[in-house]
Amino acid sequence: MINKWFAVQASTYAPDALSKVKLLMQHEAYDTNPNRVRSVVNTFASLNPAAFHALDGAGYEFIASQVLELDQRNPQVAARLCNVFRDWKKYNEARQTLMKEQLTRIRDTSGVSKDVFEIASRSLDG
Repeated sequence: MINKWFAVQASTYAPDALSKVKLLMQHEAYDTNPNRVRSVVNTFASLNPAAFHALDGAGYEFIASQVLELDQRNPQVAARLCNVFRDWKKYNEARQTLMKEQLTRIRDTSGVSKDVFEIASRSLDG
């Protein structure tokens, strides 16, 4: 039940949605269990387009940071999350530039897992 509550919170549009997601990650019930991560972080990226695609790029930077953090503990979850950037070419030029910067950051991070590296590289090439 708590995962559903987290998901509803992460997907709700609000001007400060990213701040709310960061607060959710500090909630006593939040941990790095893959289901919790999906209910907050993946939901934010997939079901909160207004916040994820904010013109300041903060949503992209946050997700890229989460990919890199998660990659240290669970490369499969990190790789799955990295997929939210794969359609970067479908967006306007400003958003394309911001997403491409984060994909490049992920790809070029030293020690990134093979799975995450492949997804970031393929996304940039595709």
